[in-house]
This record gives sequence, structure tokens and C-alpha cells, in this order.
Amino acid sequence: MDLQLQGKRALITGSSSGIGRAIALGLAREGVAVVIHGRDIERARATADAVLAAGGAAAVALGDLSNDSGGARVATDAAAAFGAIDILVNNSGTAQDAGWSGSTPGEWLALYDTNVVSAVRLIQALTPRMRKNSWGRVIQIGSAANPNPLPAKAAYSATKAALANLTVSLAKELAGTGITVNTISPGVTSTDAFREFARTFASSHGLQDIEAATRTLIDGPLASPSARLVEPNEIAALVAIVASPLGASINGANLRIDGGFTPTVN
Repeated sequence: MDLQLQGKRALITGSSSGIGRAIALGLAREGVAVVIHGRDIERARATADAVLAAGGAAAVALGDLSNDSGGARVATDAAAAFGAIDILVNNSGTAQDAGWSGSTPGEWLALYDTNVVSAVRLIQALTPRMRKNSWGRVIQIGSAANPNPLPAKAAYSATKAALANLTVSLAKELAGTGITVNTISPGVTSTDAFREFARTFASSHGLQDIEAATRTLIDGPLASPSARLVEPNEIAALVAIVASPLGASINGANLRIDGGFTPTVN
């Protein structure tokens, strides 16, 4: 299927690894010129090089999105790379969270700035040009922890709920402009970060290896009707559809891609 994305330009935040990297590679395969964002130059360049090696177009924008100056620099560099940004994927963030008993109010505030206000900075910087072009896509990468908050990840869950909420508000704000705004909420995904978690879980529970730990988790606390982890390339495929002209009627939505892990009606 032709997603009609050839020639579009995208900024994917937090795309030097994990889900963001998969999204960048997936959009590039559809003909999108991608701006890779991160804070580590070597990892960001490695993702950009992978895009270039596959025949795509890529640039790098470095910066810390948790403060105004860093966000402004990333927005400026990203727009300059290919002339403008048509697709903004707000993927950058952190899941570091010590839960209710281990987090201070200041740490809650810092996490909100990193996971939510970082997206607001780029939205405010990049959507005016989308308005002028009468076309654009803003996609937040949420989490299954949005509708199904985890006490051990209380602050993180709350930030992801905030992203889903601002998505609906922004979709209404941009009504009739040709810009759509959506949240895509993955469940537990097979990334390097998950594998590191599984390694620690195996060690602390007397399990033989990562594979045994993963199966124990899938059969237990991470159980879903699909009985498997989400793959990053599956998230990338959903992002590509939502970002494409074919996704013009998907707007203000929270699209779960969690194998049925979230036990609610969407």
C-alpha cells in the first residue's frame, strides 16, 4: 500500500534508540525525510546512518527538550534540516519513577517537564508552519499506563495521561487546519530497555536467562490476550498510517497497541 508519505518531513524525538529509532526507520522506508533527535551524538548519528544506508534522507538535531532553550534549538535545527517539519512525533521521555513512596513533589514536576512540557515546546514551535501549509501531523507516544496507571510508576503514568489529554485539546484547537493530533499508546515493548529489565528480573528471581524471565512476565504481571510483547516495528507501522494522508480522519484519538493488556473499553 502506498501511504503517500513521499517527500514529507518528520522530527521524531528520542529516536536514537528503542521505539523512536524504529519509528524513524519506518517513516524513512515510506519516503519521509527524518530528523533524528537525541542527546548522544554517536547514537543519533548511528540511527541517521542506518537511514542513509537504506537509501533514505536523515539529519540530526541534538538537545535537551526539558528546558526552553534546548527545545527551541531542536525545533530550529529540525526545521532547518529539510526546510520545515510536516510530522512531529513526540516520543522522547523517561520512565524513571520511584513510585508514591520514593518520589518527591519536585521529582514529579521534573518528570512532567521531561515527558509533557517537552512535547508542548515543540508543538508550539512547529505547528504554526504546519498551519501555513494547511497540513501536518502531531503524534504523541503514550503508554498503556495512561488508562491503566501503575502505582509503582505513578508519576510516569500521570504524565502519559496528560499527553493523551492534551492531544484531544490540541485537535480541537487545530480544527479545520489540515493538522491531525493523535496519541499512540504502546504496551510493554521488546526494546533494549525491556531486555535489561528482564535480565535484572531473572537475576532477582532465580531464573536462567532473559528468555525465561520474559516468559514468566508475559505469563504473569504482563499478561495480555496476545501473550507476547509489542515489537517496535509494529508501533512504527501504526505511526506511519496515522501520519499519512490516509489517516486524515484519525484525529484526537488514543490508539492502543498493547496486545489487549489494558482491561478497559477505549
